[in-house]
Amino acid sequence: MLRCCAASMERHRTALTFALLIVGYILYVTIGAGIFSAIEMPYEQELRAELKAARQDFLNDNTCVSDARLEELLVRALEASNYGVSVLGNDNDSDRNWDFVSSLFFTSTVLTTTGYGHNVPLSDVGKAFCIFYSILGIPFTLLFLSAVVQRIMMVVTRRPVTYFHRRWAISKPRLAAIHATCLTILMTLFLLFIPAWIFIGLEKDWNYLDSLYFCFISLTTIGLGDYVPGETHSKDANPHPVLYKLMITAYLLTGLVCSLVVLETCCELPQMKRLRQRFYQENVRELDSETANIIEEEHGSDQLSDHMADNLSVISSVSEQAASLRQHNTASPYTPVVNRKIR
Repeated sequence: MLRCCAASMERHRTALTFALLIVGYILYVTIGAGIFSAIEMPYEQELRAELKAARQDFLNDNTCVSDARLEELLVRALEASNYGVSVLGNDNDSDRNWDFVSSLFFTSTVLTTTGYGHNVPLSDVGKAFCIFYSILGIPFTLLFLSAVVQRIMMVVTRRPVTYFHRRWAISKPRLAAIHATCLTILMTLFLLFIPAWIFIGLEKDWNYLDSLYFCFISLTTIGLGDYVPGETHSKDANPHPVLYKLMITAYLLTGLVCSLVVLETCCELPQMKRLRQRFYQENVRELDSETANIIEEEHGSDQLSDHMADNLSVISSVSEQAASLRQHNTASPYTPVVNRKIR
């Protein structure tokens, strides 16, 4: 009986592992929701109380304004704000949401699925065009990013790992893990910490945590939209808005490509592949012979490449010795060795 139970458990091991994965993810989401609720709820209640008090003070100071008229004005202002139009600073005609550079920034956030939400189409024609543009543009962007990432992976990840594997004779799994760790540290430094420090000088109302928060939310394509660079209402704080938005667009696209390179490098780790296999179905793992053949072919090609490299090193060493002998005029005629039978 115990043997039958053990055999059944072994057969359904991946199913149980996958079920534990589902339960773990649900618990992770639930715990995260509870933590966010416990942290943010007091701040929300405090902000609501402040707004209510400020509204009541305004009505007390301006008795000629009725509560209904103020409510109507606030609703209209909030509706316009949801469409990216603010009642603050509207006297500045140079600050447009739909000039070419702003539209370029908008298309980059749409195609990369970042979607800050600070600027949205106002007309029905614009909403319809956004749908059709995204249907074609998002798959095209995924294709473009995949092609770019694979080319960068060849230069940044695969060739260095193969080179140092042959040079230092370190196992590929260990070397790949070290490389992925170093690459992650470098990308985190140059894409998060340094840009966040730069944004402090460009955005006067941001502190370092706000800047770091914006960089992380943007490069992970979460795009909550609560922090958007260049959306300040002070004209002196942003003297070159066009150039600034172009730089932000270039940073977002470059940072997204680099982030995908890091993620792809980590996903190609042998340790990650073994971890993912734990959650695959048994029949899929057994029937996936094509993947196994590909792995065997790659392993055989690596061995063949190593053998050819050894042969080339031997040939180069023999050539160097021959050249040295010719240089010193000490070369002797070549006499082949013939194996003779002993009579």
